[in-house]
Amino acid sequence: MSLKRTLTHDYIRGLVEGEGTFTFDTRISGGIKHKIPSFALSMHVRDKDLIEGVRNFLNIKNRVYVYHHPGKDSSKDKRGPKAILIIREIGSLKNKIIPLFYNQLVGNKAIQFDNWIEKIGSDKSVPKSYQILYRLCKNGFYDKNPKYFDSL
Repeated sequence: MSLKRTLTHDYIRGLVEGEGTFTFDTRISGGIKHKIPSFALSMHVRDKDLIEGVRNFLNIKNRVYVYHHPGKDSSKDKRGPKAILIIREIGSLKNKIIPLFYNQLVGNKAIQFDNWIEKIGSDKSVPKSYQILYRLCKNGFYDKNPKYFDSL
């Protein structure tokens, strides 16, 4: 099934306000815990085409996973399967995700985004290679050419 309408940056921002998250994946390597900055968009599997449309619009190659929850939720009904897009590669975060959402969110999602950026810069468990994301935000990189990033 294909999407009936063309996606826009503003539509994706609105979708992420409700269905996206800025988080960290935990990895253990050599007995050391690492927190990998991640962006995830998760919805019921019936919206897999929409998530794939977001991925394609952003020209990101990541796979959209389908996750079947094995347990039951509080209503004693089995949860429906989820379609999930997870982005954790530095290049995609730096060139696609952060420019799309930097100073563009409102409400709790804006707070979550700002806290995520701060934690990237301050948490010693975040690999040093990811700290470029924090430095770019704090040094005004995304403020200087906002129109350029909307064309990505």
